[in-house]
Amino acid sequence: MCTGATSVTARNVRVEPRVRLSLPDSFDVVLLQGEAECFPDQEVSSDAAEAFAVKFGWDPRVEEGPFTYVRVVPSTVRAWRGEPELRGRLVMRDGVWLD
Repeated sequence: MCTGATSVTARNVRVEPRVRLSLPDSFDVVLLQGEAECFPDQEVSSDAAEAFAVKFGWDPRVEEGPFTYVRVVPSTVRAWRGEPELRGRLVMRDGVWLD
């Protein structure tokens, strides 16, 4: 992820790196819990910055102002599609994929 270097998101991650992400919507849910780390844009390799720009169609390197890239290492992942799949939704625990 990438956000403005002075954004609330960047400030919060620097203070408390434990994060929870919810993707992509409320019908096909993926919840990630993990540790986040911020990297100032000048510390991100050109290959990584280019891969980000290609994947997301947005290149923070051409924007005005400093940006921070955020890497999240997941420790727990839950996923489900609607209420019938709520049971057994834990698919990763302590960074290890479950069967």
